[in-house]
Amino acid sequence: METSESDDNQQQLVVFFDLETTGFGATCELVQLAAVSGNRFVNLYTVPRRRMDAGAARVTGPRVRRRKLYHHYRPVPTSPLRDVLRSFIAFLRAFDRPLLAGHNIRRFDCRPLRRALDETGLRAEFEACVGGWVDTLPLAREILEGCGMQSFKQEYLVRELIGVVYGAHDALEDVRALQTLYRVLQPKAEVVARHTFCLSDIPEVTAKVTAEVTPEVMPEVAKVPKRERLLPGQQLLWQHLGRTEKDEDEKAADGNATQS
Repeated sequence: METSESDDNQQQLVVFFDLETTGFGATCELVQLAAVSGNRFVNLYTVPRRRMDAGAARVTGPRVRRRKLYHHYRPVPTSPLRDVLRSFIAFLRAFDRPLLAGHNIRRFDCRPLRRALDETGLRAEFEACVGGWVDTLPLAREILEGCGMQSFKQEYLVRELIGVVYGAHDALEDVRALQTLYRVLQPKAEVVARHTFCLSDIPEVTAKVTAEVTPEVMPEVAKVPKRERLLPGQQLLWQHLGRTEKDEDEKAADGNATQS
């Protein structure tokens, strides 16, 4: 029986995801979560409890002003963290326990996502929808070994291998670029398997969270249980699945908005 290269390479479906967060430390929180598989995508925002680190805001673009979120000075619709995660779970359920892939996720993205899932009590439900995790950074290193790459950062690889310069550090643009890069790399099933891991494989990092919502800081929010808090500008319903780029590209408001 003959098998084609494409048959030999047939693999589990992959969903590419990325996060933007309040910073780069052990207690950073989600601000943006995006995922894509083929033409289907989800792009979600939440107002964090912690202040945005100045360095992260300069790199990724999100800023909070009067408890509303702006991304590159454009106001974006937000939902409470629990709703963001449940929307992500609903998106993943449309597939058959896909692999979740991201660039450098084992070192960074998986930790804030896991903390958020634990905090909202959604980790077991989430993990039931996922077949495994793949970090495309070491995967790319293996595939491109000896090819003279000066860096394995995603934006460098996309520029060198695809010839595209894109809006890095926007989660939605990052996942779309990563999906294209993955198709160019064409990793074989055995290579993907070598770089597949479980969320429980990542060591826990414990750090004290100091920027909690308190009655002194936000009295009207502190009275509500953490999982049910709804800040101004947030929505309770999972209204962001399948939003088109046109929907997301709202007219810029308050162009000089800065983080309060």
